Amino acid sequence: MQDLGIRVLFMGNNLARLLGGLWVTIEISLLSVVFSIVLGILLGMVMTLKNPVIRCITKVYLEFIRIMPQLVLLFLVYFGVTKTFGIQLSGQVSAVIVFTLWGTAEMGDLVRGALISIPRHQYESGAALGLESGQIYRYIIIPQTLRRLVPLAINLTTRMIKTTSLIVLIGVVEVLKVAQQIIEANRYTVPDSALWIYGAVFFLYFLACWPISLLASRLEKKWKD
Repeated sequence: MQDLGIRVLFMGNNLARLLGGLWVTIEISLLSVVFSIVLGILLGMVMTLKNPVIRCITKVYLEFIRIMPQLVLLFLVYFGVTKTFGIQLSGQVSAVIVFTLWGTAEMGDLVRGALISIPRHQYESGAALGLESGQIYRYIIIPQTLRRLVPLAINLTTRMIKTTSLIVLIGVVEVLKVAQQIIEANRYTVPDSALWIYGAVFFLYFLACWPISLLASRLEKKWKD
């Protein structure tokens, strides 16, 4: 029977290294998501203002981030900014900066859409009940906005986890980089290990993202009922 390359997963500490690389991926994603949610909420509120200058600036920022591929942004920050301005940034810090910029734009647009989707009569009804502006937002607008935002924010988290695979190209030792190192180290002794190693990486990404996607679907279904 042909020797299967799956054995490479259990050689030495290869499996533990893959799990460690997955943790680096998740850590970068979670940090980026937290920063993106905070900054995105602020950006979304700003985007609802009627000031034409502010609207122009936020629209340019949003379109720039959407048009520019994340890989190019990673190269700009990690290679361009560090060399041009003499700033020492690690690959992980550069990744968090780039994914926060991207996530803030995405989250800001989601917040803007959620806020403007609240019917105007909800504000008027709150005012008619004698509520002040802050109370209207606290008791009426924000709860409804959160119901719309939470599933979308969770979906953004899964997208960010998957997109972090790009950081392998700036030298960050995350799960994909570890997989490449294991394959390279065993290319002579286990030449068919690539299928099993990348299959394990696929499975690890699935384990990280599937529960999050399931949570988003359940929340969306629950709040629609």
